Amino acid sequence: MKSILIIDDEESIRKSLEGIFIDEGYSVISEEFGEEGLKIFSEKLPNAVLLDIWLPDSDGINILNSMAKINKNIPVIMISGHSDIDTAIKTIKMGAYDFIEKPLSLDRVLITVENALKFNELNEKKITLAQSTLRYEDELIGNSDKIKDLKNRILKAAVSDAPILITGENGTGKELVAKSLHFNSSRREEPFIAINCAAVPEDLIESELFGHEKGAFTGALARKKGKFELADGGTLFLDEIGDMSLRMQSKILRVLQDNRFQRVGGESTVEVNARIIAATNKSLEDEIKKGNFRSDLFFRLNVIPFFISPLRERKEDIPVLVDYFIDKFNLGNKQKLYITIEDNAMELFKNYLWMGNVRELKNIIERFAIMHYGSKITKQDVADELKIGIEECGNNNEDNNGDDRINSKLESNISVYQDNKTISKYIDINSLRKAKEAFERDYIILKLKENNFNISNTAKKIGMSRRNLHNRIILLNIDSHIHNINAEIKE
Repeated sequence: MKSILIIDDEESIRKSLEGIFIDEGYSVISEEFGEEGLKIFSEKLPNAVLLDIWLPDSDGINILNSMAKINKNIPVIMISGHSDIDTAIKTIKMGAYDFIEKPLSLDRVLITVENALKFNELNEKKITLAQSTLRYEDELIGNSDKIKDLKNRILKAAVSDAPILITGENGTGKELVAKSLHFNSSRREEPFIAINCAAVPEDLIESELFGHEKGAFTGALARKKGKFELADGGTLFLDEIGDMSLRMQSKILRVLQDNRFQRVGGESTVEVNARIIAATNKSLEDEIKKGNFRSDLFFRLNVIPFFISPLRERKEDIPVLVDYFIDKFNLGNKQKLYITIEDNAMELFKNYLWMGNVRELKNIIERFAIMHYGSKITKQDVADELKIGIEECGNNNEDNNGDDRINSKLESNISVYQDNKTISKYIDINSLRKAKEAFERDYIILKLKENNFNISNTAKKIGMSRRNLHNRIILLNIDSHIHNINAEIKE
């Protein structure tokens, strides 16, 4: 229910205005004094204000100015029986939505308030939509069957309002798929709101999602809308939902079931109509088995599942992506000093593993565009950037015996691995991901010990940033493998 604040010293006018707005279904707060009205404005943040210029304790123009400092987006309509055209112009320039002279026409007041509310609602949507559109990237790039199938599924799923769960490695383009679903849907004119659940601290995520009332906690100086409320009518993208706590998962589940929630510190219920798209780089089925994710929330979200293949599994898309990013960054070069790439350098791109997927490829092409503008990128340039030897990525001039030589080398290496007790413990792990994690954990523990548990020295030795190494220690749960590591690690 939308709320109207009326500030006028004439009781008869307050009562008349209260009556027409209550009849129209509005919530009404009325006040005789300006300073008290300003306090109510700050606490309640009404949807619109009717403000008299002449008040017993203050100047309405000063109150208007103070309201603008608190929230300039709330429309304020000035009313007065003792003003001239100069005063009206002054208030409009100061941010008032309109100016109405007394004696008031109740019909005009009602129409003006309704128009102000519609204007404000459209303006909010325009701002939110503009922000989301500015962040919207181009369509999915690639000619592989996997990309063609993905595009086809997006078009089919976009017509529905059913929840969607997108799974894929980091950098594969989960948010891009979510945006494509939104902008191909009937909700395309409404906001697309995204939140990275892993990036928001646990003590703040509830406020970020559901908003809060003034005074709900220290620092909550005014009411704030949360992501759910901002996404009303549009799409809410919950990225990295697999990292959300069980407590917050239960709150998300309740909103999915009831389509309503309460702001933090609030008592009134807010109804919401938003399509939910969630994404994760984890196997939520595995997380359910570990007790880290609610099965009921999983089934609520997984109505239409999407899986995005890693770039290394669709190598035929790599040349298309390389050309696309080169064109994109060349267009952004203000000096018009463009980069090109040698044909034989493309093999290195195609044979590289791209553990960071499309994001990693995009970053490398952007780096070339900045550091090598006006140049032709050679095979050696690519090898240096990818930190590999040219021989590791093959050679276009190799004869047909190349595959046989590779197979022979692989068989030889596998034999060595099977005979090596150190390697065999990783070979016995059935999951490639878990085997890599086990090796990385052992490797980091070993290097930490070699460097007397000094994170900075260890990071430098193994070619990582200190911050990334610290994050890997936490993610790989290394502190549980080394007794009192927190006390031993030297900052």
